[in-house]
Amino acid sequence: MKSKKMRKLKKCLALSLVDLFSLFLAWLFAHAATGGSFATLLDKPLGIAFVVAAAALSFIFWGLYRLPLHNAGFHEMLHLLAAILSALIPSMIVGALTGQMTVPQVIVIFGIFFNLTALSRFSFRFLGALRYRFSGRQGKIAVMVIGGGDAGAMMIREMQQSDKVKYLPLCVIDDDPQKKGTTVCGVPVVGARGAIEAMVEKYEIEQIFVAIPTARGKDIGEICEICARTGRKVRVLPGIYEVLEGQATIGHMRDIDINDLLGRDPIRINNRDVFAYIEGKSILVTGGGGSIGSELCRQIAAHNPACLTIFDIYENNAYDIEMELRRKYPQLSLRVLIGSVRDEVRVSQVFEAVRPDIVFHAAAHKHVPLMETSPAEAVKNNVFGTYNVARAADAFGVERFVMISTDKAVNPTNVMGATKRICEMIVQYFATRSEKTDYVAVRFGNVLGSNGSVIPLFKKQIAAGGPVTVTHKDIIRYFMTIPEAVSLVLQAGAYATGGEIFVLDMGEPVKIVTLAENLIRLSGYRPYQDIDIQFTGLRPGEKLFEELLMNEEGMRTTPNKMIYIGKPIHFDEAVLLDTLDEMREAAREDNPALLSMIKTLVPTYHIDDCHSVKISKSEGDKQ
Repeated sequence: MKSKKMRKLKKCLALSLVDLFSLFLAWLFAHAATGGSFATLLDKPLGIAFVVAAAALSFIFWGLYRLPLHNAGFHEMLHLLAAILSALIPSMIVGALTGQMTVPQVIVIFGIFFNLTALSRFSFRFLGALRYRFSGRQGKIAVMVIGGGDAGAMMIREMQQSDKVKYLPLCVIDDDPQKKGTTVCGVPVVGARGAIEAMVEKYEIEQIFVAIPTARGKDIGEICEICARTGRKVRVLPGIYEVLEGQATIGHMRDIDINDLLGRDPIRINNRDVFAYIEGKSILVTGGGGSIGSELCRQIAAHNPACLTIFDIYENNAYDIEMELRRKYPQLSLRVLIGSVRDEVRVSQVFEAVRPDIVFHAAAHKHVPLMETSPAEAVKNNVFGTYNVARAADAFGVERFVMISTDKAVNPTNVMGATKRICEMIVQYFATRSEKTDYVAVRFGNVLGSNGSVIPLFKKQIAAGGPVTVTHKDIIRYFMTIPEAVSLVLQAGAYATGGEIFVLDMGEPVKIVTLAENLIRLSGYRPYQDIDIQFTGLRPGEKLFEELLMNEEGMRTTPNKMIYIGKPIHFDEAVLLDTLDEMREAAREDNPALLSMIKTLVPTYHIDDCHSVKISKSEGDKQ
């Protein structure tokens, strides 16, 4: 620690000596430039000594030795100007009173100019600029900068002035037509986003830096998609906060990823709302080891719950998230319990032991094709798992019950979607019956990187050399990242009053084939050339597009523009309860009549031929 302070002291001393010597030279040159001689100025040694002493104190007072050397800009210029004037004005007054210094106004003006250009900070800038101009392209990486604003300018200056940065900015892309033909730090603005591919070839660009932190998600998505087509390495500046803090540097750049290509605007939530209903509460997350459940646990842990309980049947996943949370939040009261939501006795035991205030129900089977061939398992886990947890929430006086639903519950044509729609009906049923618990469901589409998402599958297929398989060239889906979806789930929970189905704004739908093409490009390959894409046909129960809201539900807004409330569709509660009784027994026996019972509750569901297929003993032995 002492050696560090000593190095810092030596650095400040060296800088102060350089500054004072530069100051002295600046005034000599200023005096000479106005027709005076050096000898005339040196006739007043006490005046010069006073100026130097006043300058030293002023520079320390204004904190010049805490300012950066290589990246001095307008802010540093103001500090330096204030320091020079603070030293100059007292010096002139004292000099005039003592007769030691009488300086014409023209020398004052020239003196200030020479000081600003000669002092060490800007000499570093000047020398760096000279070195950049005459260094040439050899040994450097040719760069295109997209964005001619403050962030782009900061990055270009860093590339031009730093010996450590081996990049050479050759052109700038900006959509503002008035900027075309101008320069940013001496680098020409050559056109808008439509010129990216042509300019990459013209300037033989090797890397592209996207520095538009204030742009809308849709614009970033379009620009990144164009950049991905060039086959060059693309890096992106994360956000506006780096620019506001003066940190739009090369070190803050990150590689482009599939999230950038989705073109989504950043999602914001009101943390105060979330804190208000989670802080100090006992929270239970079912399916807490899964992709959605584990992210729920991460974000809940950050909002100071009194206790967090993870309930999951798969011990490996539960253990992984437990170790992560214990490492990151050592003070967190954390409990991990193993069991299935199908087991109503085990569910009751967990509620008895934990006494949760809030329940997030994320446990479910979600794979559409797998549930088509195992409908009884979908009913056991999704329908009756939800029923067991919802009933326990009412019995133990839980304050709030939030179920994770899916866009596939809207006009469902497959088993998975139909069972999740029945789950929503169960939530709505308990919302009308419970006196203590607010029951809500939150519905959203696909999440990138979740278990069963196409992204991990595509990455494995690309790593294996292809082909990448897509079911249909026209199939589209809504996408959101896991942290985005979970943060909105938490926010929706804050709005819950009971019975709502919250619908998350998933943005614009994305064609799966476009997603596959872009992922291949991001991996450094050319679609259909290096890595082929094959279309395999829609799977049982799969739709070309998913909906988020039934027409009958209507739409209500919330304080968060990304969250809407669908008006619940009326259904006959007596029919629901009677059918559930029949379904419970049919699911145990894997009775084919189960499918007709599902259709009774969800008329849009279609019974597919594959459901009648049974695996014979010989076929089972082969597997």
